Amino acid sequence: MRLLKMVAALAAMSASLIAASPTFKPTRPPAVPLAVRSPYLNAWLQGDSGDVLPGAWPRHWTGGILGWQGLVAVDGVTYNWMGGAPGPAPVNQVSLEYTATRSIFTFDVAGKVTMTVTFLSPVYPDDLARQSQQFSYVSVKTRSSDGQPHAVQVYMDVSGEWASGDTSQIIQWDTGSTGDIAYHKFFRQNQQQFQESQEIASWGNWYLATRSNSGMTWQIGQDTTLRGQFANNRVLTDSMESNFRPVNQQWPVFAFSHDLGNVTGDDVERVFTLGLVQDQVINFAGQSGNLAPVPGLWSSYYQDEVSAVAAFYNDYDHASEVSSALDQRIQSDSEKAAGQNYATITTLAVRQTFGALQYAGTPSKPYIFLKEISSNSDIQTVDVIFPAYPIFLYLNASIARYILDPLFENQESGAYPNAYAEHDLGTFPVAKGYPQGNDEAMPLEECGNMIIMTLAYAQRTGDTAYLSAHYAKLSQWAQFLVEESLIPASQLSTDDFAGTLANQTNLAIKGIIGLKAMSHIAQLTNNDDQFGAIADNYLKGWKQLGINSQANPPHTTLSYGNDDSHGLLYNIYADKLLNLNFVDQSIFDMQSNFYPTVANQYGVPLDTRHTWTKSDWEMFVAAVASEPTRNMFISKLANWIGTTSTNRAMTDLYDSVTGGYPDGGPVFVARPVMGGTFALLALSPY
Repeated sequence: MRLLKMVAALAAMSASLIAASPTFKPTRPPAVPLAVRSPYLNAWLQGDSGDVLPGAWPRHWTGGILGWQGLVAVDGVTYNWMGGAPGPAPVNQVSLEYTATRSIFTFDVAGKVTMTVTFLSPVYPDDLARQSQQFSYVSVKTRSSDGQPHAVQVYMDVSGEWASGDTSQIIQWDTGSTGDIAYHKFFRQNQQQFQESQEIASWGNWYLATRSNSGMTWQIGQDTTLRGQFANNRVLTDSMESNFRPVNQQWPVFAFSHDLGNVTGDDVERVFTLGLVQDQVINFAGQSGNLAPVPGLWSSYYQDEVSAVAAFYNDYDHASEVSSALDQRIQSDSEKAAGQNYATITTLAVRQTFGALQYAGTPSKPYIFLKEISSNSDIQTVDVIFPAYPIFLYLNASIARYILDPLFENQESGAYPNAYAEHDLGTFPVAKGYPQGNDEAMPLEECGNMIIMTLAYAQRTGDTAYLSAHYAKLSQWAQFLVEESLIPASQLSTDDFAGTLANQTNLAIKGIIGLKAMSHIAQLTNNDDQFGAIADNYLKGWKQLGINSQANPPHTTLSYGNDDSHGLLYNIYADKLLNLNFVDQSIFDMQSNFYPTVANQYGVPLDTRHTWTKSDWEMFVAAVASEPTRNMFISKLANWIGTTSTNRAMTDLYDSVTGGYPDGGPVFVARPVMGGTFALLALSPY
């Protein structure tokens, strides 16, 4: 009998261990996007939690904790489905699935109830009004899993940590309703417009909202008080503490609960929204050259912020429908282009890329400002826009114009003195430009990038008037390329963490392709083509200087004359993107044959200075490689996503041998450059 009991106990333990290991579809990501719609609404479940939501705090992209707690009560017993608060035991996470716009968690609650929680951050590539809102959805569905009815109540709270990166700051709050939408509003008492603390905005109002019904209750107060109130009573008190205080003083939280009644075999759903409203979103030195506040684009479409909150909440059905269509489009197009491995990559990059964008201005003059998340927080960094560009061209090329416009406006105002293109516009959210010309100098890089991106936009939209409007500035940058591109001086490229280098082979070909692109711009705008013949001549010289033809197999070098060096020749991608038919196909074929000979477990090194690689540039290379080499790059990156030791929002810089962060190098996370994973999709209308 004792033996039988032992066997039974071991079997139960084994079943418990199996149940405790969730499944992941399409793979287990380094971090799970939860609410990711702007640089400030940018919350993730980090991979060091095992991608298991109950028991772990959601975190800002910086890694800072964002208090966000979920509880559920079934038949009088309370469990934790999200967050790191002590107390109730965690539910069992059965699975996690991510799509382009959703992260879907499925939980088993005590073998009685199946709970599905979906974090939806919609992406509207062609809807400025909807994309301008810094809000995200959380859907909580429950149903009986054992055939019996069960009494179920669900709870969610958020803390003041969302409103201030400095937790010693006092926050204020209020609660209210509009129609049948109930909301909590909280904000930093000492508003500091266009300032950040720990990369979190120091201005604006945060809202947690849900639908009011007979089973909804609410409460604002100390974290332990509210969570204990729900855990013990499964209902909140409809009351609010009035002593405004610092975020870290008795940790004020803002909570809603819903009594779902007796849940049977049909899903019962409750929806929450969370987000930020800011009247002015960017301080920008535009056409006047002087700094001026730019309103959030949302304010042109909604009467006031409460109306915006209600409109977003009431739009849930539409958001779900549109998001499902986008999810299916990206999944299908990616599979058709290069299989499921490619879809594993692209679907994880969408929210991350759009989460770095801030929509501003007015419907007649919209802007999209981009934050260089995690590397240095620059705003409108040209060599960050460039790798992100494929996703915009694939989804809606008009987005490109709204991103390029601020760069043209600032430089055409006369506020930037250098002959070459500006690197960025300042530090987010202040786009002041560089009247002294003292930005980080990447002259050849940014001149090539701006010309290539402007032509790509015009080709996709037919907007040749845009080329004419900016021809003077484009031709100025092209003249710089005439002088500098064939034999590049010692300078930084976009991979600035590697330092300056003279005669960079990959940088030179970007400049030369930029000249060929300028030739097409001249022709499209009925200007004299002063650039095409020069580009042709430079390409001949480049092939002599930048290729080690004696190697086995032959390949381009990192820099001219350094035959023992090599690197990812990602800048030839622009030739295919623009359909120039300029760079010899033999160059593409040569590189395709070479890359597999230097591949490591998780990818091909960026160059011979490190074993580090850049996943955005790998996808640029893959997009123009032979099919076997393309598939090699894609399979290695997809494998890296599911097995990497990195644990934060997908990095674009990692060690190709270990799969971890670069030893002694920078830690990049949540950067919009991962839009470059759409490089293949940007080439053809799959």
